[in-house]
Amino acid sequence: MPRQVYFYDQPERFVAGTVGQPGARAFFLQASARGRITSVLLEKTQVAALAERVEEVLDEALRRSGGDAPIPAVAPVELIDTAPLDLPLEQEFRVGTMALAWDSTASCLVVEAQAVLEEEAEDAEEAEVAFEDDENGPDMLRVRLSGAMARVFAKRALDLVAAGRKPCPFCNLPLDPEGHLCPRANGYRR
Repeated sequence: MPRQVYFYDQPERFVAGTVGQPGARAFFLQASARGRITSVLLEKTQVAALAERVEEVLDEALRRSGGDAPIPAVAPVELIDTAPLDLPLEQEFRVGTMALAWDSTASCLVVEAQAVLEEEAEDAEEAEVAFEDDENGPDMLRVRLSGAMARVFAKRALDLVAAGRKPCPFCNLPLDPEGHLCPRANGYRR
């Protein structure tokens, strides 16, 4: 079956969001434009890594351009999006591999999220074939963002990750509402 590429060039909205209560949240990336919505499922750690890397890539692109790239130093307040995910929330695929790059000719950040492969590659040669951009590869969400929209995405994503369960003051593991077995307390509940 040929791959499905969900492409958004300067979408109206590109956000990370969650469904559920802290400790049982499902994390999504969602792009929307002109009535079309694409939502993909991913892990909390993937959201955190993507947001941190977006910040790093934007900072590096700004540095390399000598400050001439159209990238704000911080997320513009007037563009910050705190609205919930758009409905209907239909998962297109689960994210496996992500990539991003600054396109200096178009002055935009390109974010790619590929679907997890159904069958794990058995050796390195097969794994490299999986990342080629061919018509039989895994489904992909590809989004091109302005520097300002990328900063806003990263801020929201980092805030979202930080809004989870509070850490235990002793072991730093997340606390459940009913407590947890703390390794620093020899397994006693905290």
